Amino acid sequence: MVSAPHEAMHRIFQECPGLFSRLSDVLGLELPPLTSAEPLTVDLTETEPLERRVDTLLRIETRNDGPFLLIVEAQGKKDPGKTASWPYYVTYLNNKYRLPVLLLVICQDHATAAWAARPLTIGLPQWPTVTTRPLVAGPHNMPVITNVAEARKDLALATLSAITHADNPDVDAILKTMSVALRDTPESIAEPFVELIAQGLGNRPAAQQWRNLVAVDLSFYTSPLSEEIRDEGREQGRAQGRAQGRAEGRAEGRAEGGAESRAEDVLLILGARGVGVTDATRERVAACRDLELLRRWLVRAAFVAASEEIFDKETSADQ
Repeated sequence: MVSAPHEAMHRIFQECPGLFSRLSDVLGLELPPLTSAEPLTVDLTETEPLERRVDTLLRIETRNDGPFLLIVEAQGKKDPGKTASWPYYVTYLNNKYRLPVLLLVICQDHATAAWAARPLTIGLPQWPTVTTRPLVAGPHNMPVITNVAEARKDLALATLSAITHADNPDVDAILKTMSVALRDTPESIAEPFVELIAQGLGNRPAAQQWRNLVAVDLSFYTSPLSEEIRDEGREQGRAQGRAQGRAEGRAEGRAEGGAESRAEDVLLILGARGVGVTDATRERVAACRDLELLRRWLVRAAFVAASEEIFDKETSADQ
């Protein structure tokens, strides 16, 4: 039950709205002269549901300090609306779960990261009532991982690093490091990272570089991206075969596995890259049963400009 003193302590401001202008002097809060004050409704109930969703919400347990909530927001550009929504997320979740709340924002460019890192205040400039301080991870503070051993130590961190550095001039080296690090990783573990990097690169030029690396270094995986690349290669191979009059029957009839499967992969990569495959190249690759030789041809297929160059020992990709 609300007590009489409780009512008196706040109702006096309803009776005398201008009281705060005198009280501010007592509190040492410097304000410009107030011109008016009027009571508003005290009912803060929302009559219509308003949908608000965070990107990811985790409950984190700690050894000594107890649990806390982690909000993860992915921010691709500056958004003035976050000035209101981020403080709301923090205060709402704190009130709902009665747990400390940490807000983490992930960015891919320096300007957005600097904008997101600014404290968000609610209140007056002289005395903020609520301050929300996002923790920001982006290209300004995420490590650039180009060492395979370092990437293998923490594949999740290395994947996030590759995503946040999508616009880094050295992104090719970063992606090559990831493809090598994932090469000997069990497919069930590697597959989510392969797909997340592809998603994180979006439609940037580096996305095609990643597809080429997946096609070569991770050609044995059955992840959605790997299968998509194979499907594209098969489709282009069939189209080229129709033009040449006989490639489709050979490509579709070739059995999976062993040297035949690796030979097919060589031709698929060339087709996916739009490299014309001559009859002589196709026959030589199809007839080869040397797995190590086929492996070298597969690597070269991701870089050569003409199909017969996969047989050139001096190809730059093989140096």
